[in-house]
Amino acid sequence: MSTAYFISDAHLGLGPRKNEREKERRLIAFLDHIERDASQLFIVGDLFDAWFEYRTVIPKGFHRLLTKLNDITMKGIEAHYLPGNHDYWMRDYFQVELGMKTHNESLDIMIDSKRIYLCHGDGISKGDLGYRILKKILRNRFNVWLYSWLHPDIGIPIARSSSRSSRQYTSVKKFHEDRGMIELAQQKITEGFDIVIMGHCHQPVYEKIGNGLYINLGDWINHNTYAVLNDGNIQLKQWSDNT
Repeated sequence: MSTAYFISDAHLGLGPRKNEREKERRLIAFLDHIERDASQLFIVGDLFDAWFEYRTVIPKGFHRLLTKLNDITMKGIEAHYLPGNHDYWMRDYFQVELGMKTHNESLDIMIDSKRIYLCHGDGISKGDLGYRILKKILRNRFNVWLYSWLHPDIGIPIARSSSRSSRQYTSVKKFHEDRGMIELAQQKITEGFDIVIMGHCHQPVYEKIGNGLYINLGDWINHNTYAVLNDGNIQLKQWSDNT
């Protein structure tokens, strides 16, 4: 019997240092907790508010959480990372240094005889045509290579500024009211998936659709929510230090 955990949208680096240190502490406490029974961990995007990974340099900070993720994999827990729209400028740091498996887009996986579809959820909203075009530009390997020639002291602040602009744009959108994610979940359940899991909208959702289930993981800014799948049953829960 396996136990899988799912989280998304921590946006580490979003606010003042004191707030981010407390958020990081909560995440590490959560990871300490799941070590008891976890076989798999899935991070479904936007762990960081801005992440641009150079060949030999990563953004300053977060070393406590990165060390904890390494501890997780060293203990035999299979850890997966699906980049979101704020942290997808990734090379191989998570695979080589932390022992995690990374997936550029969506993931189709079987756990406990349940077929699960995972994706961050960015670009699915019906009004996000402009973002979908921008996403192709930002993720283009040649463009990333060109950007990487900027010194990190220049490139990383620009990435953070871009992230802030993106957040200001998305903060006024009510993704939980948009039918884009629901329609994608309906489509995937029709295709035979039992569970569809996304992030991005920052609003926890647990909704039965036909013979399947759509879950949005919410965030670790306001909700501290996560999903846990055990023995074929999945629940959406809220983390607290008393859990």
